[in-house]
Amino acid sequence: METFVQSIVSGILTGSLYAMIGVGLTVIFGVMRIINMAHGDMVMFGMYGAFLSITFLKIDPFLSIILWIPIAFLIGVLIYRFLLKNIVPAGELNTLLYTAGLSLFIANLVLLIATGDYRTIKLKYAIMPLRPFGIAVPIPLAIAFGMAILITVALYWFLVRTDTGRAIRATSQEPEAAALMGVNVDRTAIITFALGTALACAAGVLLAPSLYLYPTVGEILVAKCFVIVVLGGLGSVPGAIAGGLLLGVVESLGAVYVSVPYKDAIGFVIFLLVLLFRPSGLFGVGKS
Repeated sequence: METFVQSIVSGILTGSLYAMIGVGLTVIFGVMRIINMAHGDMVMFGMYGAFLSITFLKIDPFLSIILWIPIAFLIGVLIYRFLLKNIVPAGELNTLLYTAGLSLFIANLVLLIATGDYRTIKLKYAIMPLRPFGIAVPIPLAIAFGMAILITVALYWFLVRTDTGRAIRATSQEPEAAALMGVNVDRTAIITFALGTALACAAGVLLAPSLYLYPTVGEILVAKCFVIVVLGGLGSVPGAIAGGLLLGVVESLGAVYVSVPYKDAIGFVIFLLVLLFRPSGLFGVGKS
């Protein structure tokens, strides 16, 4: 029983970070129908940002999120404005192929600059885990979990309470009607893509102390991201959060009760089953 509870707790902690990655992709897809294969590379960018911060700037990686979120937001603006804006009207397949090429370019550029060495972030305060109620909780994951909740709550407030957030939600539901009501759809698209990029980078910063860092880490992360989005239902932010938590718990239980090498495969098996029996997602609206 203790092992089961430990697995559930570990899965929820990791799943909260998966959820942040999934929410970023969901927001982008919901508004612009961009299937962004480079989303995982933005997570990788955040991970390297955290590594550079503690290695060269001597800034705690969790504090460095204040630096890297605005940088990632600006990068998202530039990517959309100069690379994606003219591709989006051509359709979802074209954006998928284009962003897949962009992903390969980013990963190989980082490989050229940083080499393919695996790196880790070692924190002095992370040597011993917390043990509430006898359950081992790694300190980096606990901090990341708390910050992920704060970021998610801030995102919810932004989408619900601000004019820009309402414009994003309106554009995701019906872009033509939103434009007729005075919403600047082009400006909303730029902000949305930049916001999704910033969320991916923030998740990368929070994940960095708990994962190995290497240039192609974005490949497995973007695969998990699509699993999360499909589990939660395309375009659903609450669904992406639920899907991320579910994937984290399933992987954690799989690592304990099946095998560590197969924990990723279990998530993809669930992904295929959902596509087969519930194409709209576990939390989406549609026929099962």
